[in-house]
Amino acid sequence: MSSQRVVVIGAGIAGLSAALTLAARGLEVIVIERATSPGGKMRQAAFGDTRIDCGPTVFTMRWVFDELFDTLGERLDDHISLHPLSVLARHAWTDGSQLDLFADQERSADAIGSFAGHSDAEGFRAFSADAKRIFDVLKGPFITVPAPSMASLLRNSGFRDLLAIKPFQTLSKALGRYFSDPRLQQLFGRYATYCGSSPFDAPATLMLVAHVESAGVWLVNGGMHRLASIMSAMAASRGVLFHYGIDVSRIIVESGHARGVALANGERIAAGSVVMTADVAALATGLFGADAARTTAVIPDKARSLSAMTWSCLAPATGFPLLRHSVFFSRDYRAEFGSIVSRRQMPDEPTVYVCAQDRGDTPAADSSPQRLFILANAPATGDHHQFTPAEISQCTERTFGMLERCGLTIKTVPELTEVTSPNDFNRMFPGTGGALYGRSSHGWMASFQRPGARTKLPGLYLAGGSAHPGPGVPMAALSGRMAATSLIADLASTAPFRKTAMRGGMSTR
Repeated sequence: MSSQRVVVIGAGIAGLSAALTLAARGLEVIVIERATSPGGKMRQAAFGDTRIDCGPTVFTMRWVFDELFDTLGERLDDHISLHPLSVLARHAWTDGSQLDLFADQERSADAIGSFAGHSDAEGFRAFSADAKRIFDVLKGPFITVPAPSMASLLRNSGFRDLLAIKPFQTLSKALGRYFSDPRLQQLFGRYATYCGSSPFDAPATLMLVAHVESAGVWLVNGGMHRLASIMSAMAASRGVLFHYGIDVSRIIVESGHARGVALANGERIAAGSVVMTADVAALATGLFGADAARTTAVIPDKARSLSAMTWSCLAPATGFPLLRHSVFFSRDYRAEFGSIVSRRQMPDEPTVYVCAQDRGDTPAADSSPQRLFILANAPATGDHHQFTPAEISQCTERTFGMLERCGLTIKTVPELTEVTSPNDFNRMFPGTGGALYGRSSHGWMASFQRPGARTKLPGLYLAGGSAHPGPGVPMAALSGRMAATSLIADLASTAPFRKTAMRGGMSTR
């Protein structure tokens, strides 16, 4: 019966999480993915037999996946090998200074004390405590519920807790109260970019990202894409059907209810419900049909999150003791974000993130080619500004020049380098302009403007990094489960369906 069938649009982490949850409840699930493999933004670049992760590179909040696998009667550790990092990231500046942050908070405090003095070490301890409190306040009534509101947050947490999450001041301003050293303000301000936002416009609530990372960063044996491969295989073993390399042209709406999808090849798939995990901007701009477009608001260009210019390469990296995660900071952070956010152009000097995928907690002296993923933030203008070869070449020169000023020399060759611009991201994720995180988190109400799992169109549910609770691998997995559990609850209230055992629920342990 098509009423017991669910079509999931997208095989990213949100789509896979939704498909697994739905299949565990005995529903027939069909996943349609426009790419040729699962993963969504969790992509890989290939050079012969070598694979380089060129999407998310940081695995955090493993409890999200522990809970997901538990509901399936499985153990995460039985399917994937995770190794905790003792060094979260290495940070460097053009003046030659370096600072490592550690999974051990006291070790980080000691390092900050040596780097910037006793006062900033104490500031770090206070910052860490406040970041944890923000996360603890928001986890139950906001992060793990399908459609939070300010009213529900106040009802569950109270006015004192609302003030504790610091929604009414920017992250950059708040950091000045913890750290006197501008380099530390820059370092901890970078956590706003994890949500595709500027630290000068995003609320101090995003301090919680620092707590999430300090609570544990893991290496995934086989790369981040391995997680998507495992989840898709598990879904297939539970009867989920995957169709790759196919575009959905329209969400079918009949009698005011989502009733399946029409594909670009002319085929129609009837269903009782649809879970859409593509960027909500694609939905709002009509790429899935006019009826579905009316379910969510268009995101203005100025409200888009950051995009990126990235380089995936096999190349020698010398002169700097790279760890798995290393960040190289520009000399003028405010000017950098002024260029990207206000003027919508690439900065003269970018902050650069390097993921050295053949390294872990300790640097290596080996100068042979290694797997590198290099990222600089960019404006999400990929749908109306063409990044020409000359502009990309200039950006490459500025990015790698910045690395050299910090002591790192990377020698790339064209045949072993893949460059991805906002134009490319817009082609991969239509309707976004290349924005990688949905709506930016600028302003205290921004988080409440992300759509929740349910929409105004019965039978249509939303998930993914552009929906609630936001971007990032664990958040996308949470959003997929939220969409699936909302669908199951709605279906159970209107019609019986075949039940199977599924342990657990949306626990927030």
